[in-house]
Amino acid sequence: MTLELRAPHWRALMLVTALAAGGGGFWLGHHQTAEQTAASPAGSGQPLYYYDPMFPNQKFDKPGKSPFMDMQLVPKYADGAAPGGAPAVTIDPASRQSLGLRVVEAKMGNLATTLNVTGTIDFNQRDVAMIQARSGGFVQRVYARAPGDVVRAGAPIADLLLPEWGGAQTEFLSVKRLGKPDLTAAARQRLRLMGMSEGLIAKVERTGRPNGVVTITSPISGVIQSLDARIGVTLATGQSLAQVNGLGTVWLNAAVPEAQAGQVRIGQNASAMLAGFPGETFAGRVIATLPTTQADSRTLTVRIELPNRGGRLRPGMFAQVALGGDARSVLLVPSEAVIRTGKRTLVMLASGDGRYHPAEVTIGNESGGQTEIIAGLSPGEKVVASGQFLLDSEASLTGIPVRPIGGSQ
Repeated sequence: MTLELRAPHWRALMLVTALAAGGGGFWLGHHQTAEQTAASPAGSGQPLYYYDPMFPNQKFDKPGKSPFMDMQLVPKYADGAAPGGAPAVTIDPASRQSLGLRVVEAKMGNLATTLNVTGTIDFNQRDVAMIQARSGGFVQRVYARAPGDVVRAGAPIADLLLPEWGGAQTEFLSVKRLGKPDLTAAARQRLRLMGMSEGLIAKVERTGRPNGVVTITSPISGVIQSLDARIGVTLATGQSLAQVNGLGTVWLNAAVPEAQAGQVRIGQNASAMLAGFPGETFAGRVIATLPTTQADSRTLTVRIELPNRGGRLRPGMFAQVALGGDARSVLLVPSEAVIRTGKRTLVMLASGDGRYHPAEVTIGNESGGQTEIIAGLSPGEKVVASGQFLLDSEASLTGIPVRPIGGSQ
């Protein structure tokens, strides 16, 4: 019962949709019919058949009105157009104005190859310090440190009690009392090989007392990433105590679409804008393109190094990235003139006498509303920049061939 009540509504909706879809083709076909009739005087050639642009598969032997729509049938000639002309869609001046057709000329111009992408700030993984125990011992004291803390170079991390170092220092002092320079030099060298600094050795030699407690400090300024030093922990030689990541520079990992990866090169300038610093631009350069592609997003990761004065740029921040390049002189058309069908890329050429036909092109970069034409067009040729989709549809319906790349007009 529900289906029976809704059926009239569906039939009405389908009728309205069909009328709306046919209106554009009917209007264009009506004007095209009048134009083609005027452009084909008697005796200029016999058409192969006649057809309705809204139903191009239905052929008729003689002219007249279409049985499907209230419009004149269109003649079909052997070359796809009226005799004496190249295959084309012909539009009279009044119809061109009504359709809002806008024709522009393909011109040489400079195209800045700026690529706008997004990225996130990350630590510079080349600026990392690993703090380890140089000898077996114990953690005697820790300072108020925790992962995530920002520390300066020389900041204390922990005090270690190293019995092996104390024993070696005692032997060194005993050898020094013998007054034999060669033995003293050998004992001093042993302390160096155990990892003691020149300052610690000089202090032991100056005071004459061994010092088995050493304060471990951070060799660089940065963020503590990990901290394993805890009071009472027994240490083995080489055991990790902390890891510090520097903040002097950071990496900006930008996601570049796979199709545009060819525009990126090592050493290329880049600029970033972050929401946390409105109106401010951070300049850097591309240092690497990672060798793997993200399968889910089909993007490549481009690594940009940015100076981080004052440590304001923090890992995890989101950035808008502009990868800049040198401007090149290329053939340009408005981006709106390009028709992408999914299988190929077309433009509608204007012959200057109200005739239009499609041409296949190869496009390159796009910037500022302009698209680079790599092949398929020559400077000075005119293309339709507005209303071209209706012309392309009519050309497809009437079977007008597409000019291939490298073909002549």
